[in-house]
Amino acid sequence: MLGAVILILVLFGLSQPILSNLQKEHKWIKAGLLNQMYWYHMLFGFVYWTYTQFNRSDSIMYYNSYRHYRNWMDAFEPGTLFIEWVNYPFAKWLGFNYDMMMFFSTWVGFWGFVYFYCFFKENLRFNPKFEGWDAITIFMFLPNMHFWTASLGKGAYIFAGLGILTYGLSWPGKRIFQIILGGFICYMIRPHILFAVLIGMGVGFVLGKEKVPAYQKYLVAIGAIVISVFVYEDLLTFLGYDPNNVVESFEEETALNSQRLQSAGSGVDMGSYSLPMKLFTFWFRPLFIDSPNILGIAISFENALYIYMFSKILKKSFIDYIKVAPAMVKMSGVVFISISISMTFVMSNLGIIIRQKSQIMYFMLFVIIAFMDWEKQNRIKKRGEIFNRIVEEERSRIAEAEFVGK
Repeated sequence: MLGAVILILVLFGLSQPILSNLQKEHKWIKAGLLNQMYWYHMLFGFVYWTYTQFNRSDSIMYYNSYRHYRNWMDAFEPGTLFIEWVNYPFAKWLGFNYDMMMFFSTWVGFWGFVYFYCFFKENLRFNPKFEGWDAITIFMFLPNMHFWTASLGKGAYIFAGLGILTYGLSWPGKRIFQIILGGFICYMIRPHILFAVLIGMGVGFVLGKEKVPAYQKYLVAIGAIVISVFVYEDLLTFLGYDPNNVVESFEEETALNSQRLQSAGSGVDMGSYSLPMKLFTFWFRPLFIDSPNILGIAISFENALYIYMFSKILKKSFIDYIKVAPAMVKMSGVVFISISISMTFVMSNLGIIIRQKSQIMYFMLFVIIAFMDWEKQNRIKKRGEIFNRIVEEERSRIAEAEFVGK
């Protein structure tokens, strides 16, 4: 464990130049807050490490995998093997033990929070409040989000990849490196999630309110179609479907996955659920009444917050907002809905649901607080219009009085 402690301190030092560069680019970044987030996330790295001492964890398998390969590139394939590919040089060449590799992965997950934080802040005009507290800060410190992104496994890396990619897409002309890096990580771990993000970006770019030349919008739409054609067969093969008989193989794989997940414990029979009920289960369960254990009860508080935040958009004005929303909001909405629907057909275990949804909940939260931000802008604009009208009426009254006096 001493090696892990030293590594944590070294990684903290290595993080400072990167955070400083981000702060130079974005004056509103609070380096102190991000450093607090670093130690907070490392705390959850320790919590997860403790959890693995008493419970079965795939992280042990990932760490020991380097012994099974003759050379590094043998593991360079999308999916689970990619985590083993990342693990190999650290464990084989640098001599990282299990503890050190766990906290290195925790550090990788930390960057997902950093870049999602930057994405939130630069795309909102105001700081939305939640009962007087800064909503973005609250979202960045949600315990469940940190727990499942703080270990050696796909969770930390896909979350980091999504954060970096989303931040890059927020300003694609200036952030080619972030788009390539984030896109590469997402593709190597879960190609279908990268596919959903790219389609979402295409839809958002075409339908967003930004004044973009028509030819650019058509190019993005055509690009999305071309990407779909190129990756279609490889994507279906990766997911375990037969490209020549998608419907039948999808039904078979869905049934098989559902049986596997139910047998893993904490099963939820979602096969007979309607789509809205499946989505509710995926987004908001477990709740207090169906929490399988103490961890589930703790997560229920977070799910209650999600329900409260979701209730904020159950208004007619939200439809009006979506019509005029910027590209990044529409992208986030498409990504969240599309991935949620696809996951509901194979998820039937609360433990798996809790872990998987942590990858995409920030997209939903961004849409919600962007809507709250828009409402606040409208209120300020309306108050300004009322104030201007009162001033104009007062000027007219004074002018009329002066005219009568003459």
